[in-house]
Amino acid sequence: MNKIVLSGIKPTGIPTLGNYLGALKNFVKLQKEMEDYDFYIFIADLHAITVFQDPKELKQNIKNLAAIYLACGLTEEKLTLFVQSEVNEHAALGYIMQSISYLGELERMTQFKDKMQKQVQGVTSALFTYPALMAADILLYDAKYVPVGEDQKQHLELTRDLAIRFNNRYGETFTVPEGLISEKGARIMDLQDPSKKMDKSSENGRGCIFLLEPLSSIKKKIKSAVTDSEAIVRYDQENKPGIANLMTIYSIISGLSYSEIESKYHGKGYGDFKKDLADIVADEIGVIQNRFQEIINSKKLEELFDQGREKAKAYASRKLQKVYKKVGLGR
Repeated sequence: MNKIVLSGIKPTGIPTLGNYLGALKNFVKLQKEMEDYDFYIFIADLHAITVFQDPKELKQNIKNLAAIYLACGLTEEKLTLFVQSEVNEHAALGYIMQSISYLGELERMTQFKDKMQKQVQGVTSALFTYPALMAADILLYDAKYVPVGEDQKQHLELTRDLAIRFNNRYGETFTVPEGLISEKGARIMDLQDPSKKMDKSSENGRGCIFLLEPLSSIKKKIKSAVTDSEAIVRYDQENKPGIANLMTIYSIISGLSYSEIESKYHGKGYGDFKKDLADIVADEIGVIQNRFQEIINSKKLEELFDQGREKAKAYASRKLQKVYKKVGLGR
């Protein structure tokens, strides 16, 4: 069996602290723990254009995101890093997956329903069929594991269903993937409204920390984060969502448990806690920013992209030929 872990991130703007703690940091940890697995990580630019993107910005975001992946600590060994649109087989298999997906399945996707409600102008058909392309992304490489956040679990379930459906209809073809769900840090909330996930498209910019913003700005945002009137550092998700969110950030970066953080700040107010957290976050992100500057315009990035494209394409084209043959396409 293929020992591949696969993941992709859309190049729509600069990743946030939430993306880093919920996904990127986890990839680095997984790569260290799963030494005998190959990591296929791609920049999901086809998924990005389900809504309009400025072409120049999109090109820059593709490079930025790849450099951030590496700056966060992913090692080149056993890493296949590539741009989704440079491997045409993704779009081709995406169409095959559409042909075995049912309207009802796609209509049930909560992310699509959420976006339908939020979007004032016309919702594109690509946004509707996006989970079929996501299934193709995974199934092309017979990925055994896919790291997913809570918001992508439903899409992974559909991918599994489509793999099983295809296998039953045409014979054993695809590996049925499994999700790797991070126990902690899957959801970092908005610093100004802890009832919402930290989101780069949030209207209130003070609630979201970006990985490439000035460290002084990051510290300021943490110090002005919403808390409560109790002034006791205690983890209580329901009654103290603001402090609970800040403690989650603190815990993931420092490695301290919630009870250890509570003990450390026993008898102290929120001021001390926030000041320390601001320093911890700025130190962590500062290292990433320094590495990013070294990588972003280096030849190394282009070399990795070229190598990744060739390796991914070789695997994907073999798989697509097999699929076409099974379905009966071509001469």
